[in-house]
Amino acid sequence: MNYLKIDIENYLEYCRTQKRLDKKTLKAYRIDLHQFSGQILITKCAEITITILETYIAKLHQQYAPKTVKRKIASLKAFFHYLEYKEIINQNPFNKLQLKFREPLILPKTIPLHTIEILLNTIYDQYHAASNYYIKKNSLRDIAVIELLFSTGIRISELCTIPYRNIDLQNNIIIINGKGAKERLIHICDKHVISVLAEYYSIYNSEILSCEYFFVNNIGKRLSEQSVREMINKYCQIADIRQHITPHMFRHSFATLLLEENVDIRYIQSMLGHSSINVTEIYTHVTMSKQKDILKSKHPRKDMNISNQL
Repeated sequence: MNYLKIDIENYLEYCRTQKRLDKKTLKAYRIDLHQFSGQILITKCAEITITILETYIAKLHQQYAPKTVKRKIASLKAFFHYLEYKEIINQNPFNKLQLKFREPLILPKTIPLHTIEILLNTIYDQYHAASNYYIKKNSLRDIAVIELLFSTGIRISELCTIPYRNIDLQNNIIIINGKGAKERLIHICDKHVISVLAEYYSIYNSEILSCEYFFVNNIGKRLSEQSVREMINKYCQIADIRQHITPHMFRHSFATLLLEENVDIRYIQSMLGHSSINVTEIYTHVTMSKQKDILKSKHPRKDMNISNQL
């Protein structure tokens, strides 16, 4: 009998029922832990040694990028912490394992402000030029989606799963169910965005009440993440925007633009729903990059006429 696989299934059930982890996190844990159990050829958790873990982690480094390796190790560490907590193992081998590797800094990709402006203008133009009610109705929903992505920094997964009861259009507040079942409140403050959301709710009222989600597709079901991606691609093609834009880039742009306006990073952390300030601090690297461009291209020193310079 493979006791390791049984312990993994028990742990995943524990994560689902006790820790209340979201489906995506559970899926990642399942993939990572099944990969581990399939490669080490050991059937009992108590037989897993530091050497076995070190060999496995070395193989991970040969196969995956540092960010992926880091995630897979985190999945394993959480599992072994559970084994220790349940007294399935007497000693946690991770306690004596030294894991230090530098993850390359990958800056989040943002959308230039003028590009967002072009995209929004294009969507509004399509709405006003619609040849029939069906096209106009779809365009209205698309406007509401893009405006909300940009004005709140909401994740696409959060946007697509907003229950209609979580949007208070009287007080212009959204309750967002974020990662790890954490709730946060976001205010909608731009009067144009508020107007669009109110109009969208009015036109789609029956579909929304039937579906129970705020954003619905053309057959009255919950709007999918893939539909939002296709929506953005469609308008980028119409606007002749060559940059590949993803829904998550609106979130990056939201954070970066606020940081450039000197908004305290802890407020941004709260709005994005980051559990740690370390995650939010990636945006400070983006603004430092922007600072370099400004000083290089805008500082008047570069245009001074000084003779006999070194």
